[in-house]
Amino acid sequence: MSRTILPGKPYPQGATWDGTGVNFSLYSEHAAGVDLCLFDDVGSAAAETVSIRECTGYVWHGYLPGIKLGQLYGYRVFGSYDPARGNRFNPAKLLLDPYAKAIAGPINWDAPVFGYTPDGAEADLAADHNDDAWGMPKCVVTTSHFDWENDRPPLTPFHDSVIYELHVKGFTALHRDIPAELRGTYAGLAHPVAIEYLKKLGITAVELMPVHEFVDDKHLVDLGLRNYWGYNSINFFAPDARYASGYHGEQIGEFKAMVKALHRAGIEVILDVVYNHTAEGNNLGPTLSFKGIDNATYYRLIPGNQRFYMDFTGTGNTLNVRHPQVLKLIMDSLRYWVQEMHVDGFRFDLAASLARELHAVDRLSAFFDIINQDPVISQVKLIAEPWDVGEGGYQVGKFPSLWAEWNGKYRDSMRRFWKGDHGILAELGYRLTGSSDLYQHDGRHPTASVNFIVAHDGFTLNDLVSYDHKHNEANGEDGRDGSNENYSYNYGVEGPSDDPAIVAVRERQKRNFLATLLLSQGVPMISGGDEIGRTQNGNNNAYAQDNATSWYSWDLDQRQKSLLEFTRKLVNIRRSHPNLHRRKFFQDRPIDPGTPLRQVDGHTEKDITWLGSDGGEMSADQWNAGWMRCIGLMLNGRTLEDVNAFGGAIRDDTFLILLNAHVEAVEFRLPPDASVSWEVVFDTAAPEPDGKRIVPAGELYELQPRSTALLCERPRQA
Repeated sequence: MSRTILPGKPYPQGATWDGTGVNFSLYSEHAAGVDLCLFDDVGSAAAETVSIRECTGYVWHGYLPGIKLGQLYGYRVFGSYDPARGNRFNPAKLLLDPYAKAIAGPINWDAPVFGYTPDGAEADLAADHNDDAWGMPKCVVTTSHFDWENDRPPLTPFHDSVIYELHVKGFTALHRDIPAELRGTYAGLAHPVAIEYLKKLGITAVELMPVHEFVDDKHLVDLGLRNYWGYNSINFFAPDARYASGYHGEQIGEFKAMVKALHRAGIEVILDVVYNHTAEGNNLGPTLSFKGIDNATYYRLIPGNQRFYMDFTGTGNTLNVRHPQVLKLIMDSLRYWVQEMHVDGFRFDLAASLARELHAVDRLSAFFDIINQDPVISQVKLIAEPWDVGEGGYQVGKFPSLWAEWNGKYRDSMRRFWKGDHGILAELGYRLTGSSDLYQHDGRHPTASVNFIVAHDGFTLNDLVSYDHKHNEANGEDGRDGSNENYSYNYGVEGPSDDPAIVAVRERQKRNFLATLLLSQGVPMISGGDEIGRTQNGNNNAYAQDNATSWYSWDLDQRQKSLLEFTRKLVNIRRSHPNLHRRKFFQDRPIDPGTPLRQVDGHTEKDITWLGSDGGEMSADQWNAGWMRCIGLMLNGRTLEDVNAFGGAIRDDTFLILLNAHVEAVEFRLPPDASVSWEVVFDTAAPEPDGKRIVPAGELYELQPRSTALLCERPRQA
């Protein structure tokens, strides 16, 4: 059958269904020709081929009447195969549309998906002419129609946020209270059981590990493994079909239904997005999409030898964000996820690579300029992973004003403090109070600091206090993968232990980490499962472990239930008290001189006071004493620089936070003020206290070894 193809339009790119047909549009600056291939099923090699002849501004386009929703398609792109000049066109290879909204089927690595002949050191210099369509995924024609039922974003202010990083599959894969057919899917995360758990935990946002369509690497498949984390994207619009109950576009509706259900519960959805590289790897990687469509446009190539790729990501390639089309692709993707999929923000993987102009990271790069002026993207939550693997790639504290950052310095400081390292106290002070040394100089607020102790990449919280060394043998890389610098400690035994003393100190340290995280200024991020003591058995790089190593186990023993209840209590305390999540940095002085403040020992109250164990203010010598591992900080609730909805000043309780990382108890003298007493809110050395405990001001509080205590000021009763 010979189809009639009409000129169509260059915009929008992708496949756009209008009810009677589909407009197809594909950007390729250096192509000599483009064929559209239409398929009847995912595994088919045979296709109906239509040549697209219209090209406007490097966009190849055509309109096919009669094409219906669910139609499978792909492209073949013609041009020179000349790797030395950056061109890798090969019409024998079926290519995925970069703007496809849904993709059906996995890659079959037995198919000849590599664009070059497989033999010899110079293999990629010669094109392979074997057709691979039978083993390639297919793009799906979809529609954006969905009944959102007046969905509204929660719009939780950043300073009120508590983020929970989770994996869509891992969170529900083993949950017995969720129907088996929904476990590990978007629908599973939207199930009332899952949502009730998140609500009861008290978090305000879930940060989903990558859900853009991604690829299981060939070397992992050969080892019988899978890419579990998903940092191997091949498309930036399609929600990955592996987390849905079916193909042919169903994943779009299921993802939207999940977002709608979470929004109804007041929970925001933040996506972890990977715009820094793709799954096509280096010159020896497969040809799946961008590489065959226009390699020199989409990737950063080595000047003078464009056969090879610049690699700031450790994956073989780096997207060429300097090119207008690649910037457009990323911005179109971001807007699509906000406007069509209703997500509330993004965490950008290896974000420093997006800001590289030539080689150096440039905080005024085009990428940031475009986002800053965009009326849609500039209004959602933007979180950077502020580093990549290239030279000068560690950029914590250097992103523009709209951005928050994963604060790697916070993570390292907290780990080192509780591990008992020397000389960490001064830096600890900055990290507990929102890292003003990193963010205040350019007008940002404590919310620029996304604080975390652990994340998906590294030990779980349980393993951080159970292992001195990584145990990554299951990944098939002889233990070479994963970080060697973990600042972890096993407290006497590597791995699980039945020794009551070791168990006790580990449980206390977990609570210390969680307490520190949720009492710090900034935005806390809990790594999913840490609140129930999830373990990966010492694997600190479980990216390939799509199995019980990574999945959350919901068969909780009493210790795990106790830790969960403690975490819920911590989150509730934080969210209930604006003094614990201030919008602005402490000034170490009275904020509002017009507000009557008490005089204590002849001094006007300050918004924050740092205390030594003797009850006096910390001296410079104490801050610089390498052996000091005990400190107190008093947060004055009467000095909040904030107003309520009616314009009145917000006031809150005054809190005293006591931290002791010493291996012995410390008697901490409470601040002297005859008009107040201190109520113990919690103490990690006694997480389940018997009744209320009140300690008079000026008395000694015995702070147990490796423990945290939170005390709240109360008027002293006569």
